[in-house]
Amino acid sequence: MSAITEEPEGFHEPIKVLITMHEGMDSMDAIGPLEVFSAAQHEKKNPETKAFRVIFAAQEQHIVTAQGASLRAHMDYAEAMKRLSEIDVLVIPGGGADAVLKAKGQPLTIIKAFAELQKKNPSRERTLMSVCTGSLFLAETGILSGLAATTHPDYMAKLEILCSNAAQRDMADRCDVMEGRYVVNNLRFELGENEGEDNPYILSKKEYKDHKRRKSSAGGPPSPIEERSNGRSSGARKGSMSLKMSNMRRESVLKRANLRLGGLRVLTASGVTSGIDGALYLVGALVSDDAAEEVARVMCHTWRKGVVVDGTDV
Repeated sequence: MSAITEEPEGFHEPIKVLITMHEGMDSMDAIGPLEVFSAAQHEKKNPETKAFRVIFAAQEQHIVTAQGASLRAHMDYAEAMKRLSEIDVLVIPGGGADAVLKAKGQPLTIIKAFAELQKKNPSRERTLMSVCTGSLFLAETGILSGLAATTHPDYMAKLEILCSNAAQRDMADRCDVMEGRYVVNNLRFELGENEGEDNPYILSKKEYKDHKRRKSSAGGPPSPIEERSNGRSSGARKGSMSLKMSNMRRESVLKRANLRLGGLRVLTASGVTSGIDGALYLVGALVSDDAAEEVARVMCHTWRKGVVVDGTDV
């Protein structure tokens, strides 16, 4: 059974999103991003310009979430693995994490395979996104080594342990576990004239450490995270390497190939509703900021921005 078919005629080829599902997952981890991606359009008043096509994969045709909802998958994992090269964005919901980690099955296998695709073919822009405790699955696979990531506040220690174990197992760099609505690695971005100084989307690891230091000192000046979350606009533009600009220069491909994971964009979102904010970031990065703001308006949602760590314009 397949949900990926011939592309209809239109202004842009839809960006294909695969959302994994597993028993005991949190419903909102999947439904939040689904709502965002389903509403995103290239042109505000033209429903023919829908930007994304979303499909679901699971081990069985139906799964039951932690909230008791029965959800039906478009395809099983076996078919999803065969057609993984067609996917642009892979979304990993959280919930029911202990059972998944113990079984060491899906979605861990598809996460590894998706990352390998990017390393083998860095010319294509792919994104791996986790919501809530879905980041624990990324940590278990070793994907987060050398990157920065976040998760649900109650599972920060668990994420630290999994990342540390993976680093020792794979003899790899540690992951910087940090706070944030969402954390993005390997973005596509035009920095503008100020190299991110007044940019609400970019935060270096040094700035994050400064944020933690100031946070521990009550009454101190606002940190970079707090300053960049206050709604200031920026002259920088996201989406400089969006899917509709697929004819990339050779040097850009080489630059991406030298990034971790072949330039795979890795976005980890913290609590359940932060998946909405992370998905809005991807709409902004892959379509336009205007499209993301319009989705937020339609959803009556206030878009809370996260941070981008060590951004590189490729």
